[in-house]
Amino acid sequence: MHRAMLGAVALLAASVLAAQTSAYEGVDAVADGGSISGEVKYQGDAPAPAKVPVTKDNEVCGKEKESPDLIVGADKGIANVVVRITNIQKGKKLTPGTATFDQKGCEYNPHVLAFAAGSTVNILNSDGILHNVHTTSTANPSFNQAQPKFKKTIEAKIEKPEFPIKVQCDAHGWMHAWWVSEDHPYYAVTDAKGAFKIADVPPGDYEVEFWHETLGKQTQKVSVKAKEDAKVNVQMTKK
Repeated sequence: MHRAMLGAVALLAASVLAAQTSAYEGVDAVADGGSISGEVKYQGDAPAPAKVPVTKDNEVCGKEKESPDLIVGADKGIANVVVRITNIQKGKKLTPGTATFDQKGCEYNPHVLAFAAGSTVNILNSDGILHNVHTTSTANPSFNQAQPKFKKTIEAKIEKPEFPIKVQCDAHGWMHAWWVSEDHPYYAVTDAKGAFKIADVPPGDYEVEFWHETLGKQTQKVSVKAKEDAKVNVQMTKK
C-alpha cells in the first residue's frame, strides 16, 4: 500500500514537471528571428457563397446574408483560416491586450478572432437592435450576455488558452463566429486573399497547423532560418 502511494505521488510529480517543462517561455527579444508566410487557396472550383435567409429585424439586417462559413476570393484565396505553430516552446513574450469584436449589419466582425490568452474582448453593438453573444467553451467559463441597442459595449475576459471557441447570437440564428485564445504569440488569421505572416520566429523546425471551420485541418512541417522568410503555400478543399 505504501509503495503504491509512493508510486502515485511520483507519477503525479512527473506529470506536473512535464507540464511545467512544456509550458511556453517568453523572452524579451528573439535573436535572428525569421518569419513564416504564405497563402491558403481553394483547390478546384470554388463554390459560390451560400445565401442565408434573414428571419427578423429585416430593416437593419436585410433580406439575406452571404454565409461566412467559406469565403473564397477571386484568386481562390481562403479567408479566415487560423494558422498557428503547434510545437513552439520559446520565443517572444505573449502580451494579452484588448481585441475588438463588432456586431454590424447583423454579422459578427471579424468572423474569426484570434488573441492572446488573458485578453479582454471588447464587444461592440453597431446596430440599433438587440444582439446577444453566447460562447460555447470548455477551458473558459461560457459567456452569454444580451446586448440591447443602448448598450454599445460589453466585455468578455478570456483567461485560458482555447481553440476554438464558438460564438453564437441567440437573437439572430444565422450569426456565428469563432474565437481563438492562444498561449503563445505565433498565430495568424488569413486575410481576404488567403495570405498570412507570422513574424519574429526563432530559427528551428516547426509544425504549422491550418484550420478552417468548413474545410478541416492540415499540418505542415516548416524550417525557419535566421532572418529569413519561410514560404508555405497550402491548398484546401471540401472532402
